[in-house]
Amino acid sequence: MPAGLDVIDKESFMNRIAAAALAAVLAAPTLALAAPWALDAAHSKAGFKVRHMMVSWTEGQFKTVDAKIDYDEKKPQNLKIEATIDVASVDTNNDKRDEHLRSADFFDVANHPKMTFKSTKVKVNKDGSLKVTGDLTMRGVTKSVVLDVEKPGVGTNPWGQQVFGTTATTKLNRKDFGLVWNQGLETGGLLVGEDVHVTLNLEFNPVQAQAGK
Repeated sequence: MPAGLDVIDKESFMNRIAAAALAAVLAAPTLALAAPWALDAAHSKAGFKVRHMMVSWTEGQFKTVDAKIDYDEKKPQNLKIEATIDVASVDTNNDKRDEHLRSADFFDVANHPKMTFKSTKVKVNKDGSLKVTGDLTMRGVTKSVVLDVEKPGVGTNPWGQQVFGTTATTKLNRKDFGLVWNQGLETGGLLVGEDVHVTLNLEFNPVQAQAGK
């Protein structure tokens, strides 16, 4: 503190220092953004796997996904998410199989090009993980599904940009959505399993940050 200040000046000086410190704290970026987060597609994946011939797994993903989340880490129960998937972007690393999946036997992309999810309820578990209930629409059928969501992580990357990330999983019966095609095997059982295991690895940036790119 500068020498020679009287008691009143000292008090005024300390008040100015405290005010400046408070202003710096308020101006610093907060990690608990309630504003929308937009999907960072380069660091996200919408994957799935299904049984093949009852003995192994066939895996795939949807390569074109758009999603936005409202999330505040101080109020995780208020999380909201809306997502849209371009069904034609399905990729199982086999062109012939992918064309079959796009056909009326499965997703019927010509008539139902989009798959959507919109959250309706969120339950916060003791460990910080979430159960997110929402309406999933696929092939023109809407069903309520529950996503098991890992405790979300929020941080700042080396370039000063805020990042939100989590992993969500669920299991669906494809027949519930009208994907009923199958073929019996001579040895018994079916060619394609009915249960589809879904894993979503998701990373988001603030919407305003993506708009500024």
